[in-house]
Amino acid sequence: MSDTIQFQINNAVATITLNRPQVFNSFNKEMAHAMQDALDQCATHDDVRAVIIKGAGKAFCAGQDIQEITDPELNPGFKAILDDHYNPIVMKIRQLEKPVVAAVNGVAAGAGANIALCCDVVIASERAAFIQAFSKIGLIPDSAGTFFLPRLIGFGKASAAMMLADKISAVEAEKLGMIYKVEKSDDFESAFQKTADQLAQLPTIALANTKKALNASMTNDLEAQLTLESKLQIESASTEDYQEGVSAFVEKRQPVFKGK
Repeated sequence: MSDTIQFQINNAVATITLNRPQVFNSFNKEMAHAMQDALDQCATHDDVRAVIIKGAGKAFCAGQDIQEITDPELNPGFKAILDDHYNPIVMKIRQLEKPVVAAVNGVAAGAGANIALCCDVVIASERAAFIQAFSKIGLIPDSAGTFFLPRLIGFGKASAAMMLADKISAVEAEKLGMIYKVEKSDDFESAFQKTADQLAQLPTIALANTKKALNASMTNDLEAQLTLESKLQIESASTEDYQEGVSAFVEKRQPVFKGK
């Protein structure tokens, strides 16, 4: 794997670190493909039950590397950047049958912000900020920003944030419902690690089915959603973890889930 991404697995938690700190972890072609490879590894490793995405250095991700798109020899073109780089990353995160925690330590701008916001749980340091920076250079929000942000904070707030390219602090993002929670800088790393560890010990199939239901709820009508819930509930009830959960409840003890 490219050194633009660091990847490790520890105690059922995979950590994907965006590793171009010298350019605030902005994406180029190499890093985009390396991140896709890392997400694929998370999907195929049975011992991975939760995933953390974080940034090296001071930033989470500043979005697209502008140097790449302004270099005639390096520029892959916007169709390739979206179809081959960002869109597959978003789809892999949403289709991954394991919970994904975005640990936003600093600025998350452009595609970097929207990749964070498509994750299942977003925890930010008090020093973090989110910026829909696209309008500043004459572009529209991509990487599913126009899909997720209005659903998170409402149409009006999302429209203003995207058109004005406002810098939204982590504290404000939490108040808006954009992210799960903000943590003090000193507590940030332990907080997102604790959350990922907790998710890794929960019934993985049930979490995956919850994620499938949430994905479908974006476009389903009520009847279709009820039908899907029924299907996924029956599937979840057939797992070993369901039996363990019920037994632990009856026996008044903590369940030990195995993700099966």
